[in-house]
Amino acid sequence: MIIAGEVSGDMRAAEVARAIKELSPSVRMTGVGGQCMKDAGVQCFANITELAVIGFVEVIKNYGRIKKVFDQILSQVDRNRPDAVMLVDYPGFNLRLARKLKERRIKVIYYVSPQVWAWKENRIHTIKQVVDKMIVLFSFEKEFYQKRNITVDYVGHPLVDQINVTEKPEIVLTKLGLKPHQPVVGLLPGSREKEITRHLPVMLQASQLLYNKNPKRQFVILKSPTIDERLIKDAVAAVSCPITIIEQHSYNELNTVSACMVASGTATLEAAILKKPMVIIYKTSWLTYLLAKAFVKISHIGLANIVAGKTVVPELIQDKANAVNIAAEMEKLLTENLLISKIQKEFSRYSTWLGLPGSCHRTAKIILKELS
Repeated sequence: MIIAGEVSGDMRAAEVARAIKELSPSVRMTGVGGQCMKDAGVQCFANITELAVIGFVEVIKNYGRIKKVFDQILSQVDRNRPDAVMLVDYPGFNLRLARKLKERRIKVIYYVSPQVWAWKENRIHTIKQVVDKMIVLFSFEKEFYQKRNITVDYVGHPLVDQINVTEKPEIVLTKLGLKPHQPVVGLLPGSREKEITRHLPVMLQASQLLYNKNPKRQFVILKSPTIDERLIKDAVAAVSCPITIIEQHSYNELNTVSACMVASGTATLEAAILKKPMVIIYKTSWLTYLLAKAFVKISHIGLANIVAGKTVVPELIQDKANAVNIAAEMEKLLTENLLISKIQKEFSRYSTWLGLPGSCHRTAKIILKELS
């Protein structure tokens, strides 16, 4: 059984599910996920849309439907007795679930580590008690767990295999009806509805400021498939600069941008691997922000900076993530060649930090060994 709680987890789980099927076609997989997991052959009995919330306040507001899925999972476990359960990220939910699974003597595999190195390090004690196998994507996570005497396997990041550019930027831009030799600004507001409502308006306002300064600039929104296009279009209607919404996109489209505004998350890592200068932003409810500020131990929120262990690109959080600040940072990333080269040089090192190709197959082999 595979349990993912949000879009990125759905994608990561699907990659591993496909690799498991390739190596051992007889394995049957059920779980909680989205379209990616379904396409990979996982029989999903609940959808991630029931779980895809983030932040303390948001979880409390949605407690009823989250608890319903939690109980549904345990009911499925009791009925079908899976040989193992693979939990993917989403620690607030999954570590509680892991306790219930251990009570039932079900083997627990945890893929994509909770960010215990950033905050809530006390979760280490829970992990020791309830997780049979921890599988991590970053080498620094392996060191973190080993220092605390927890058995851990480092497999590398699946993005190393996934990020593949197949078309030249000028060809992609022409297909989109954009001009190939004019600057392109990318907007990546996130994959959750709340992220869109909080991030996209300020991104669009910043875009308007950038457009007013240089009308040759072109703007594209790389929309997550989980977001209703009407939500995007309603926000776009509030500005007068031309915006192209890209519904179905690959890394070819992301590769066309000169610089981008990105909501903190996996997208920052994707942009970094493609060597795209970016401004990382994040806004949440004030209560969530104040609680996080009190407990978070690291100085960065964006994976693009966390992996580097330093500030490579600017981060604007909460009230600092306003249109004027975003536009000011983006202006530098679009015009200051020395800064652009420095960022791209830093990003060129990411391929060595994220491990070798074949991450998903290494993960699948570990899981199959656990099953046997």
